[in-house]
Amino acid sequence: MELDAILDRVRDGGLTLVEVTGGEPLVQKESSVLLSQLIGQGYSVMMETNGSLSVEHVDPRVMLVMDIKAPGSGEADSFHLPNLEFLKAGDNIKMVLADREDYEWACSMIHRHGLPRRCEILLAPAFGMLAPGKLVQWILEDRLPVRLNLQIHKFIWPPATRGV
Repeated sequence: MELDAILDRVRDGGLTLVEVTGGEPLVQKESSVLLSQLIGQGYSVMMETNGSLSVEHVDPRVMLVMDIKAPGSGEADSFHLPNLEFLKAGDNIKMVLADREDYEWACSMIHRHGLPRRCEILLAPAFGMLAPGKLVQWILEDRLPVRLNLQIHKFIWPPATRGV
């Protein structure tokens, strides 16, 4: 879809908040232009990214929701660590955790990089792998400055009902 068509569609939607997501937005060469144009037209703009590509050229007025893949995902090496330098108040880091080992890894990342001073941190239990109550217990025991994030779409439409 062409940039102007996207902007027209957003305008026709009559909303004030736009979230750019789906796969990895930064793979699209004009994503940064789209984000800046949306901001320039007065929209509040969020972008979800898997963190594998640099966010250096993303308009700083865009709220980032950035995934950091835990070891249990098998993709922990995909994260572009310099992206942490571009986080700001209001941005979110999301980590989906499969087990206690992932939780310990997340704690290390949070403390080593001073993430609570930079942004909000969302920890989610991997659906069907880590019980949400267990993750809450660990967070409370450690007084970890994070928010619980459930993958709510998986509760509403469990994988078995989606044909996955």
